[in-house]
Amino acid sequence: MAELVYAYGSEPYPARVGSSSLPAPTVIQNPAFKAIFFDNDGLLVNTEPLYLQAIQDVLGPLGIEITREWYIRENLGKGTSTFLLAEEKGLPEEEIRRLRDARNERYSELLKDGVKPMDGVPEVLDMLRENFVMGVVTSSRKNHFNIIMEQTGLRKYFSFFITGNDVEHTKPHPEPYLKAIELAGVEKEHCLVLEDAYRGVQAAKAAGLTCFAIPDELTRTHNFSIADKVLKSIRELPAIVAPSSNI
Repeated sequence: MAELVYAYGSEPYPARVGSSSLPAPTVIQNPAFKAIFFDNDGLLVNTEPLYLQAIQDVLGPLGIEITREWYIRENLGKGTSTFLLAEEKGLPEEEIRRLRDARNERYSELLKDGVKPMDGVPEVLDMLRENFVMGVVTSSRKNHFNIIMEQTGLRKYFSFFITGNDVEHTKPHPEPYLKAIELAGVEKEHCLVLEDAYRGVQAAKAAGLTCFAIPDELTRTHNFSIADKVLKSIRELPAIVAPSSNI
């Protein structure tokens, strides 16, 4: 009997971490993947700790504490803006805009100081590059993404890139992945998404795509029950998507 892989319909998932409210699944018979869409932060590159540090460096002096636990639960899990705490503190809108700019500048500095690929990423991308259309789908700002690509040398592996500046709605909305399907020129049943956080998986499933979760150190507590598969490492991917004899 053919192995069945479940992909969910296009209705967006609620943003709450661990929600079990899911649209009815559809069934895809033995998909032969032709395109792979990669998340960036926490999946390809180890940037999440740097982003958290940038936020803490800017908001900490104002007495606004962004704990690791809050960041994992609210920002990575639900997409809650870290500047919500600044709003709750009563800071004016103009000051919050200034703080956002300062955060972005500090994050750029940290990225330029040295951002590294996640373990196994260059080796796996090199193994897969000749067999799949590969693209990056990220909510990152384009300028930050460009720094990351320059620092890591990963740009050469991909056919296209979709950043937060390229869409009207970012994850968990399905728009980024619907655009990826269009750019790849591959039917969605032949596309695979790799994500490290719950809201990224939400976006992929809302777009009707097969999605494997690969949690990083900051997202291991997320509920990935809606993902089609959960991997411990990206190093597991080649054996799943392409037999070694075909690589």
